[in-house]
Amino acid sequence: MKKYTYQAKNFNEAKNLAMTELMEQEENLYIKEIESSTKLFNKKSVIEVIKKDDVVEGIKDLIKDIVSEMGLTLNMEVKKRDEVLNITLYTNNNAVLIGHDAKTLDALTTIIRQSINKDLGENYKFVLDIGEYKQKREWNLEKMAKSIAREVAKTKVEAKLDPMNSYERRIIHNTLGQNKKVYTESEGVEPNRYVVIKPKEEILAK
Repeated sequence: MKKYTYQAKNFNEAKNLAMTELMEQEENLYIKEIESSTKLFNKKSVIEVIKKDDVVEGIKDLIKDIVSEMGLTLNMEVKKRDEVLNITLYTNNNAVLIGHDAKTLDALTTIIRQSINKDLGENYKFVLDIGEYKQKREWNLEKMAKSIAREVAKTKVEAKLDPMNSYERRIIHNTLGQNKKVYTESEGVEPNRYVVIKPKEEILAK
């Protein structure tokens, strides 16, 4: 990922210098101050600047390097949706990249997130999927949540789901968040934390 460094007497001057030389507006840049001095005869601010357009290319290059090291061939689809970068990978062996219970996919996502966030100095929103695994998993979880919710509403007996990661638990919570007959709570301790779907009558009974 291409980085640019600028120095001036203060942060605003350094920022304006970057915007002028790169011919970009501030909203198109990631700007991080990496050095600052307020001494009387040595006032300075050193900033590191990355163009937002370069971030996407940086992520793509990082993914290509990792997948290549795994000996896999790769096709990549990148789309921006609701200010979130959605990346879908297609390889000659998707199962290897997904891993058991999506652990390899989660690890790959973590590596990319940590690398990008370290460069930018802030959290960068993206979703990484492999062969539309997450999309299909999300559909299945939503379908399961609605089916179990109907049963809980009918029997008034709470249901404990299998342990899930935070991403999958969030899908369950979001799916049933507006349900008028049941509510959800996460219980247990990682890595065995799970969702419990409960009838809303429990709230009234407390």
